[in-house]
Amino acid sequence: MIFVTVGTHEQPFNRLVQKVDELKRDGIIREEVVMQTGFSTYEPQYCQWSKLIPYQQMVQNVANARIVITHGGPASFIMPLQVGKIPIVVPRQHQYDEHVNDHQVEFARNVAERMGNILVVEDIEKLEQMITDYDEITKGMRNESGSHNLEFNREFEEIVNNL
Repeated sequence: MIFVTVGTHEQPFNRLVQKVDELKRDGIIREEVVMQTGFSTYEPQYCQWSKLIPYQQMVQNVANARIVITHGGPASFIMPLQVGKIPIVVPRQHQYDEHVNDHQVEFARNVAERMGNILVVEDIEKLEQMITDYDEITKGMRNESGSHNLEFNREFEEIVNNL
C-alpha cells in the first residue's frame, strides 16, 4: 500500500494528489493507494481518499504502507521515520500557490542533506521514477528520525537505580 498525506494546510496541494491519481490510473502504481487530501480541490478517481483522517488512523496507515509520500511539513515526514519508513517528501511550493513561501522546500533539502533519511521530490515529474525505484533507492539508507529517547531513558533509568 502507498499512503499519501498532504497535511491540513488550508491551501490545496492538487499537484501531488492529481499526479499520484494519474500514476494509479496509468498502472504505474499497481498497489492500493490511500490518500489524505486535506483542502485539495482535486478529487482522486483511482485512489481511496479522505480529506481528513483521524490521527490514530494516520499512524496505522503509515505503519501499513510500503511507501509513504508526504508534503514537506515536518510532522508528516517525521512520523514515518519514527516507524522505520523512509518517506518520499514532496514539498509544497509557493510558485504553485501551495504555501505562502518555500520554507518546505528549504527545510526538506536541509533534512535530506544533513540526515540522509528522506527522499525529496521537487519536480513532480520525477515522482514516478522515485516510486518505481523506491526499493532500490532506499536500500542501505538510514530509516530513523535521529531520536535518542531510548538511549536517554536507559541511561536515566540506570542513574535512578544507582541512587
